[in-house]
This record gives sequence, structure tokens and C-alpha cells, in this order.
Amino acid sequence: MTSQNQQPTNTAIEPVLKYVTCPGASKTDPQTHRMGYWSWGDEQNPRILLCVHGLSRQGRDFDTLARELSAHYQVICPDVVGRGVSDWLAESTGYQVFTYVSDMVALMQQLRAQVKATEPLDIDWVGTSMGGLIGLGFSSLPPEVSGVRLRKFVLNDVGPRLRIEALARIGEYLGQPMRFESEQQAADYLWTISTGFGPHTPEQWLMLCKPLLKAAPDGNGWVLRYDPAIAEPFKTMTAESATSGEAMLWQVYEALKCQVLLLRGKQSDLLDAETAQGMVTRGPKAKLVEFDGVGHAPTLITAEQIEPIRSFLMS
Repeated sequence: MTSQNQQPTNTAIEPVLKYVTCPGASKTDPQTHRMGYWSWGDEQNPRILLCVHGLSRQGRDFDTLARELSAHYQVICPDVVGRGVSDWLAESTGYQVFTYVSDMVALMQQLRAQVKATEPLDIDWVGTSMGGLIGLGFSSLPPEVSGVRLRKFVLNDVGPRLRIEALARIGEYLGQPMRFESEQQAADYLWTISTGFGPHTPEQWLMLCKPLLKAAPDGNGWVLRYDPAIAEPFKTMTAESATSGEAMLWQVYEALKCQVLLLRGKQSDLLDAETAQGMVTRGPKAKLVEFDGVGHAPTLITAEQIEPIRSFLMS
């Protein structure tokens, strides 16, 4: 693992962990659940940046980006339910985008009350992979329901068309029961399934991996900090269902009224070049930035990857 890019060094700032109570995931699972989120910056700042992670990740993925932007924003990085410090659902069928969108609405309501907003807030959104799909779903809600309007939207290596080959690759390891003797052993394993993230120093990679781990319940070793059941709905996806969902996602994307920045690893197997170019010419006509030597998905911890986001959000 090597990196040609220097990581920002503003490491003194730490987030505050908070929780929001979210509604039941379905009629058969009506029990509320708690979603944890990591709050950076002034909690009274109505300028909010929401950063939402990928399928098996968690909100601490955005530590470096959040530190860099917390002087300008209240940066909010949730652990999507079933991941990180958030609750696990009673039924695996609840691990769907509609549940995650509902949870984000509950989070926005709590943040609106926190900043004493009386009108819909204008917020910015950074979504990596699944986090981008959640953002697309969220964007379809009217402001009187969501309580906010999307001002600027960063889609990190995701779009309306998802390559089934990449989904199959992810499905091979997602939800597998794993136990590790040390954090380093876990990091080494995670690297074998994450080389698409691109070059990282050993220190950078260990920093990204530690929040993904927790001590095993019996105290012997380490396990991954997500509910293995998140794999069950994911593995039901077929080429046919992906194709049928694509048309709907294009409609949602083309209806976006906000400015869009599209980030793509040049070697991404999830977001192909053709889809990315379609996103540049259709709907909101995203600005495209690609990173060579990176696949799915850029981790947004190097200055090279953070600067386009900063420029886009601050312009």
C-alpha cells in the first residue's frame, strides 16, 4: 500500500457521537431503532454537510474530509442502521434504501430542531456508493417532507447504472462471518477485498479499518462492526432487477435541481465510463472528476481527492 498524495494533517479535531431515534423499518418490524451519527463543528451552524458511507462501511470513513470542512459546516456523518454504532434491525428485509431514506428524514428533523429552523434548510450531501443512492432517494422527497433542500450533491463513484459484475464481487464477501486475532490482521484481510480503493499507506489503511472493528463478544479477537444480515437483501439482486431499477434511478437523477459533482475511480467496476458520461450530459449535467489508479471507490482521505469537493462546495 503506497500513496503519492499527502493526507491533510488537521488531526486534532474529533467528532461528537450522537443518536437519533428512527421509525420502524416495516409493518412487520415496527420497533424504533437508533442511528448513531458523528457530528463535527458548531452544532448551531445551519450550514449542514451530510456525508453518507458505502454498503458495509461507517461514518468515520469521512474523518479526514470532515476535519477539513468543519470550520465551514456542521458536518454530519451517520452510521447507517446495521453498521457502526447504530442498532441492528430485527428483520433483514429492512436493510433497504427506503429504510435508510426514512432514517435520514428523522435525522434532518432532529438537526432542524437543533438549529431552530422554521423553514426548510439548504444542505449539501456527499454520498459514497450506497450513500449516493440514499441521497438520490432522499432527493425525491418534497421539502415539506424531508425538511431540507439539496443545494449541492457529491456522488462518489455511483450512478443510475450499477454494473452487475461489481455487485457480484461485493456479494462474495459481504456478510461472511470473520474473526481476527488483531486489528492489523483484520486490516490485512480488508485490504484483500478493497484494493479498488486505490493506493494507501499502511497508516492510512489502518486508520480507515479501525472504526470497522469491535471486540468479539467473548473477548477473543475482533469482528466486523456490521450486521451480517445486511447481505441478505443485497444478494437477492439480479441482473434483471438491476436493469429495472436503472430506469427509475435515471428519472430521479434527471429530476435533480441541485448542482452535482461526480467523482469516479478511473478503474471503477461499479460506475463505468459510459454511465459517468451520461451523467455529465443528462439532467443536472454533473461535473466529472476522475482519479487514476483508483477503482471503487475513492476513500476521500488524500488532498487530491478532497480538493475537488472543497472547491465545489465552497464555490
